[in-house]
Amino acid sequence: MRRAFLTGLAGVIMTLASSPAQANPEAAMDAALARYVSTDASGLNRVDYAGWKTNRDDHDILHLYLAALAAQRPSQLPRAERFAYWVNLYNAVTLDVILENYPVKSIRNIRTQAIAFTVGDFLGPWKAKLVKVEGVKLSLDDIEHRTLRPQFADPRVHYAVNCASVGCPNLRKSLWRAETLEADLDAAASAFINSDRGVEVRDQGRAIRLSSIYQWFAKDFGDAKGLRAHLARYATGQRAAALKARARIAGYQYDWSLNGGGGAFK
Repeated sequence: MRRAFLTGLAGVIMTLASSPAQANPEAAMDAALARYVSTDASGLNRVDYAGWKTNRDDHDILHLYLAALAAQRPSQLPRAERFAYWVNLYNAVTLDVILENYPVKSIRNIRTQAIAFTVGDFLGPWKAKLVKVEGVKLSLDDIEHRTLRPQFADPRVHYAVNCASVGCPNLRKSLWRAETLEADLDAAASAFINSDRGVEVRDQGRAIRLSSIYQWFAKDFGDAKGLRAHLARYATGQRAAALKARARIAGYQYDWSLNGGGGAFK
């Protein structure tokens, strides 16, 4: 069972009170991401969870950054800053969940307990209340499905949040920021759509197999015509050609394997 996040932050803050991370938790988190996230030959960003967990100071940097986020009032932020805030919070909480439970082959293997035991055990951490913001305890599902998706109505949110899985769009090597948000969202969409994890061209361009994201969240991308237009906006090369030729959709796929890059599991 993972350590209770909500009760562990005070000690971390006291321990790091005089550290550079305390003075600038965003910069410290950026540096940690740069250390532990790397791109493999396929274009997938992998996280060295083993190395991050072993380095207690860097794990504490993540806790300190989460504490800094939890102390903010995102409801008072401008739209772009609010978007970046919620995406960074989602990704940081997910990282913390994995590090607390590592080694694990998939985030779906993590078992958490429902509040007041009213639901019982369930697979994955998404419904557990893991962080408090503006006095409200929130789960990962709350952040994604009851905050990000309805508030912003932007399908590119699916390229920004990362669920620690191979099938997911990449975790960035730095934090999301309002100043470069639009360009970074477009870059993330392009990177995913132009990978086999997003759009895989099959049958010599006559068919494409899509990420299950486009099936699970179909309404976020509009109707079938809207989805194809969205994909075509970012697709290049053979993917652009297949979409232009009206290639049929030959199913969906998603790899829940951990997006790890070191240690017992990869």
